[in-house]
This record gives sequence, C-alpha cells and structure tokens, in this order.
Amino acid sequence: MCGLSGEINFDGQTADLSAVERMTGALSPRGPDGSGVVARGPVAFGHRRLKIIDLSDKAQQPMVDADLGLMMVFNGCIYNYPELRAELQGMGYRFFSDGDSEVILKAWHAWGEACVDRFHGMFAFVIHERDSGRVVMGRDRFGIKPLYLSEKGKRLRFASSLPSLLAGGDVDRSIDPVGLHHYMTFHAVVPPPHTILKGVRKLPPATLRIFEADGTSRDRLYWAPQNVRRAEDASLSANDWRDQVLEALRVAVKRRMVADVPVGVLLSGGVDSSLVVGLLAELGQTGLQTFSVGFEEANQEKGDEFVYSDLIANHYGTDHHQIFVPHDRLMAALPGTIGAMSEPMVSYDNVGFYLLSQEVAKHIKVVQSGQGADEVFGGYHWYPPMLDTTDPVSTYAGAFFDRSDATLRTQVNPDLLPDRDASLDLVRAHFGIPGAETPVDKALRLDSQVMLVDDPVKRVDNMTMAWGLEARVPFLDHELVELAGRIPPEHKLSQGGKGVLKEAARQVIPSEVIDRKKGYFPVPALKYIDGPYLEMVRDALNSQAARERGVFQRPYLETLFNAPRDHITPLRGSELWQVAVLEMWLQSHGV
Repeated sequence: MCGLSGEINFDGQTADLSAVERMTGALSPRGPDGSGVVARGPVAFGHRRLKIIDLSDKAQQPMVDADLGLMMVFNGCIYNYPELRAELQGMGYRFFSDGDSEVILKAWHAWGEACVDRFHGMFAFVIHERDSGRVVMGRDRFGIKPLYLSEKGKRLRFASSLPSLLAGGDVDRSIDPVGLHHYMTFHAVVPPPHTILKGVRKLPPATLRIFEADGTSRDRLYWAPQNVRRAEDASLSANDWRDQVLEALRVAVKRRMVADVPVGVLLSGGVDSSLVVGLLAELGQTGLQTFSVGFEEANQEKGDEFVYSDLIANHYGTDHHQIFVPHDRLMAALPGTIGAMSEPMVSYDNVGFYLLSQEVAKHIKVVQSGQGADEVFGGYHWYPPMLDTTDPVSTYAGAFFDRSDATLRTQVNPDLLPDRDASLDLVRAHFGIPGAETPVDKALRLDSQVMLVDDPVKRVDNMTMAWGLEARVPFLDHELVELAGRIPPEHKLSQGGKGVLKEAARQVIPSEVIDRKKGYFPVPALKYIDGPYLEMVRDALNSQAARERGVFQRPYLETLFNAPRDHITPLRGSELWQVAVLEMWLQSHGV
C-alpha cells in the first residue's frame, strides 16, 4: 500500500523532475516507510512506500527490471501473488525480490493485457516499456486503489490523489460542471472520468489504459459482473445460497491475511465487520486487534455502537481498542479530515475513519473492514422499492438523489452547471446496460460499480492512508461479488435486507448483532450543525474566496444558516454540511 505519481511526455520533452518530486512529497502520508523517484528522459516516476509485503529494500519502488526493460509504480496488494510467482518461475522468470510488486512486472511481460484477469487484489499500477515507449495503467475491479490523471497537450501526469496532482502545478482548477452536478445530486458521488475539477480525471475501475509511444490510447474494460440468474442455479435453495456465500467469504477473508505484518479489524459492531472477526477466529487467528470509534451524542441522537462492538470483542477475546471522541477533538480533526480527502465527500464517516485510523496506525499497519456488504447483498432501504417499480430510474433517483435538477438550479450558480440533468442521465444510461435482470439488480450493479467506488471505498482509502494504514475489504472479493450477482433478489432483500448474508452470519457470530436495528457510523454533531460547527461552516461559506467563487446562490445559503436542521437529504445528510464541505475542500487545497 503506497502512493504513486509520475509524468510522461509523449513528445519527447524531458519530464519535469521537480514537479514529480512535489507530487511524490504530497503523498508522504500514504507511504511513510520509504520514497523514490526515477527519471529517464521523457518519463519520471515517483513513489512513497508503506512496507507490508517484503519489508526489504529489494521491493522498493519505482521498480526497474532492466532485463525486461520495464519500470513500474504500484499501489495496493495482489493477494494471490505467491501462486502467480510460482507459476511465473515455472515459466523461467527469475525474481530479485519477494513481494507482489515484481509479480506484476513479470505478469505483464508474460501475459500482457490478460495479466489483470489473474490478479486477486486491489491495485493501481503504471508500467513504462523502455523499448516500445508504451505506457500501461491498470486499476482494480472496484477502484479500491485510486488513480488520478491530468493531461495537457502531450504531457500526462498521474497520482494516487488529486491534491498530489495539484502539488505538481499547471492544472486547470476550475469547477467541472458535470462533477458539480453529480456532487450536489448523487450524494457527493462523482463517477469517473469526472472529478470536481476540469483539469483532473480518474481512470475507471476494472480498466486497462494503454498509451502508445505517440500518446494515443485505448481502454480495455476487463471485468463486469453479471447480475442475472443462471439456469444451473434454478434448483438452489436459500440454504444452498447461504452455504455458498459463507464459503466464498471464508476464502475472501483468508486471502486478505497475506502480509509480513499483523492484520487487525475495524469493528463497528455491525454484522459485516463482526462476521469478519468471527471468520478470522474460525481460521485460528489469535491476539487479533480490533478497533471501534464513537462520538458524543447530539440532539438526543446516540453517537456510538459500543454495546455491539464490545459484545463481539468479548465473545472472541480480541485485543480491543475503544476510541471515544468528545466534541472538542471532533472539531479539531475536521480540517485534517477535509485535507485528507482526494475529492470532497459529505459522509460523516469520514471524520470517524480519520480519527479511528489515527489510533489504529499507532498499533498496526493493516486492517480488514466491512465496507461493500450493503451494496453487494442488498442492505440499503432503497432496494425494496425497486422490487415492484415500473419506473426504475425515477424510483432509484427519488430514494437516493439529494435534490432534483430543477431544485439544484435554484441553489447553485446555473453558469456552473451543465445544460442537462447529468446525474439522471447517468442512472438512465447505467440501468440500460445489459447484464442486470431486474430493477433490484440494476440498482445493486450501479451501487457496487459506481456509488461504492466513489463514496465508501474512496472514503476508507483516503482516511486510512492519511495515517499510513492499509485497509482491505473482503466483501469486495470479485469472486464473492460474482456469486452474489447470481443470487435472486428476494434472498438478498429478506429479513430487512442482506438476508442471505445474515443467514450465513448465523453460522458464525452471535445473533444479537444480526437481529438488531441497522446501524451506521453516527456523528450526530455534523448532522445537526449547531454552535461552533455552525460558526465554522458559516465562516467558510461567507469568506471572500467563497463569495468570489460564487458556487452557491446567497438566498439558499441564508436559508441553510437560519435552520440547518430543517434541511436533511433523503439519505439523512445535512445540506449545509454538503455545501460547506465542498467550499472547505476547495479552500484547503488552494483551489
């Protein structure tokens, strides 16, 4: 787990080494254990390293294989690298290191574009071929590892975070109209290739992008899950599906234990993270470190779920760390949280994960987390209405969107918006792609392939890597997700959602954490903005920079300031917090 950056000039101009050094320096929290920059004429790669696998300097990056004529930077983990390494050795390849990075280099040389089909893991990598001048970029199936791009003429820059590209300089920092529309409508989800800025794009998940020496490029989408029923599965009972899910999850959790350092768990107390702890206990894991965070209550809304995380920790005898965050510490952490965001994100979970990761990183470098289960197994409240809908697009948008296009145009400067309903167009286009059998399948596919990537997954990556902590997500094992896609919706939506997963969990963990009201990561002070929090957001949105930028219409802001509690989105988010985060993020990164 690391941070990567670089520049390639397809016109032969010498790469700007100082820019790459600045970009690499901006990624230092992602990789506190080492750094390196390699420049070769028109190409310069930079890397910050977090040592997880092969702790020696032999695995340092940028990694150069002179014999094969390849140079690479890589972020992530290939969980099945030992098996791939053995296969490559059988083909005659010789290795100079013991980790997963070199396996990617050899795999590209041996199998070309097909190498990514063999990878089990999370990854973003960039490879430069010395002899052909070709550049290859790859991103994992769920976009767990980020890859941001900035192109200007024949110059291409890339980095693991958007602020890293800004540190390199010479980036168009103006607001992207489509990105702004998505941010304000799709609950801060800005799907690729867009970001909130015109000058920065991101490589989509499950994509290989291959640049030829002249800078022309092509994309290969190498994986797309099918949410359809198979004839051979017609005879499977609910118990059969339960058993298959449990076995696939066992494999997924075991895969994510590969490391040369200890692996812990972020334990919220919900069924997902509790199940991960239970499966690790089944595998014989002892001395497992688990971590939970909670906040002060606000407006009589409780700010922790310690009763459930403590139950699991005591049941399995984990080395448990319970972190309670008072209001003053929460307030102090908000600037750092916003600064750690690669893109503005509105979920209250951000500050929770930020503070939790700060504590966890004092103890270990790797954790497993429960993200993805709701999007894969149907845990959200907007899935049941999709069962009988005759208008899937409108039903989904009505449940998920923060506001309509018409409303948005009364709140945001219309000059900064596209001349179409970009967010509704996105949902309509995605729902129209073949491979999703029912409206529920369409919603699950959209959420697992789009929303999940640029909300929960990005949130966890940004906040954990702010403290040099690697987070692994077993519910996004692609074989588990492929299995889930075949399961009939009624099995997933039973028992109030995630029925088949809950039945699998009953075979492992105590029922008290299964048959409870669905929880979330509560930070009530940011939902019911008052006191110093209201002063903070008012100051940001009334600042000279905000007024000159003119993103939001002043009457709308005054309405929010006067009654912030009256303006809560369908997903229980504060409208005031949403607009404030965007402005504070722009100011934090000098935009």
